[in-house]
Amino acid sequence: MDFTLSPDTEALRDLATEILEDRSTTDHLSALARDGRWWDLDTHRTLAEAGVVGAVVPEELGGAGLGYLDLHHVLLALGASVAQVPLWEDVVLGALPLVRHGSPEQQQRLLPDLAAGRSHLTAAMLEPGSTDPLRPETTARATDDGWEVNGTKTQVTLASEATRVLVAARLAEGPGTVLLLVDPTASGVTLEAQETVAGRPASRMTLESVAVGHADVLGPVGSDSPLEDVVLHASAGLAAIAAGVASRALRLAAAYTSGREQFGQPLATFQAVRQRLADAYIDVEAMRLTSLQAAWRLDADLDAEDAVQVAKFWAGDGGHRVVHTAQHVHGGMGIDLDYELHRCYRMAKWVEFTLGAGNQQLRHIGRRLAEQTA
Repeated sequence: MDFTLSPDTEALRDLATEILEDRSTTDHLSALARDGRWWDLDTHRTLAEAGVVGAVVPEELGGAGLGYLDLHHVLLALGASVAQVPLWEDVVLGALPLVRHGSPEQQQRLLPDLAAGRSHLTAAMLEPGSTDPLRPETTARATDDGWEVNGTKTQVTLASEATRVLVAARLAEGPGTVLLLVDPTASGVTLEAQETVAGRPASRMTLESVAVGHADVLGPVGSDSPLEDVVLHASAGLAAIAAGVASRALRLAAAYTSGREQFGQPLATFQAVRQRLADAYIDVEAMRLTSLQAAWRLDADLDAEDAVQVAKFWAGDGGHRVVHTAQHVHGGMGIDLDYELHRCYRMAKWVEFTLGAGNQQLRHIGRRLAEQTA
């Protein structure tokens, strides 16, 4: 594995980092909250104008034509700034599936506006009472004009702003699944606002006899491969965000304990504090390296299932330990809702429980190991 960054990757990472760190300040995000907003869409448009949102979109459609490993470094920067921009939704859940599985007509219709920041895309992967996005209960029944979709999706972030929502459904007649590009304003679609642990706006999406045309089918019908591919890339993206969030939380903890004194000495000189921060550093590095390995294997089109689930496990377990340690060593400051660390904690928990917590990742890996030795 050669992890040396290309000049294009370095430029993309540095540009995204500069924009996100300059604009995702505590004062700016607090001002958004006072205005009753969560999404920082102005910053997102700035990222689009700079070419970050269209990084993986083909050049002929207004993008940069870069790969998933390049995007990985943008997602690290997103997590490290704890920014409230829908890069994961627009790019990982929206642009990537279209680039990898969409038809030329679908790409031409949806990707240029997305890359330019004029529209948004997202995906509906989760369902009430289900923990496995690969086994949807939402059904799609073939009709003369396309498909009729029925079911309920939950925690669909960015749904109310999206032009299309990628919906995973199982075939009502026959085995397999299908991915459909659903208009959230279409007849039969109902969006109900939901709260998330991170404050990230989400919707419960109910589909009752929703008509979807043949032109809005993504990938081959009846094959589970496109859905599996989408979930792997989405999970790896979350792992990268988690690594960025954890690194930010650790830096905050290091800075605070170096400046705060007890008994005439900085907190950072106390052995117990040093040990906690050292353990957190090990977790951050494990999160960074496992997420990087997952991104590299996906970018190289290698078997990445184990690598992604290992990375997602570390994102949940390691991320929890890091933000918990950061809050602990901050003392009372750690639970101040106006302090930056609170945003780190909330985003880390959102990542942990989205698309399966750590124990679920271990169950999947254990099941495959058992099958290999049976």
